[in-house]
Amino acid sequence: MKEKGDWKQLSVEEKKQLYRASFCQTYAEMYAPTGRWKQLIGVSLFFVGLSWWAYIWMKYFVYPPLPESFSLECRQAQLKRMIEGGVDRVDGLSSKWDYEKNTWKK
Repeated sequence: MKEKGDWKQLSVEEKKQLYRASFCQTYAEMYAPTGRWKQLIGVSLFFVGLSWWAYIWMKYFVYPPLPESFSLECRQAQLKRMIEGGVDRVDGLSSKWDYEKNTWKK
């Protein structure tokens, strides 16, 4: 019944109790940081890690091995054939090769 009376006669502690009984939270408590961002970062990192492990598993057990043309020796042989054949001589790969010195132009 104190709340229906004059609030100027109430002590600060009584005013806080009445306020809390009506509204449950103060403005400071309503707008205080909750730490929810930590949970969101944790869940995001969990799914990133799970995706990474799924990729690794699929790389080893699902996908076929890379073709032999991906090996270093095959790529070097293909580059040599492209230079000897003069592929894209004007502004491509062969334009950067010095045919007289057999080295790359600087």
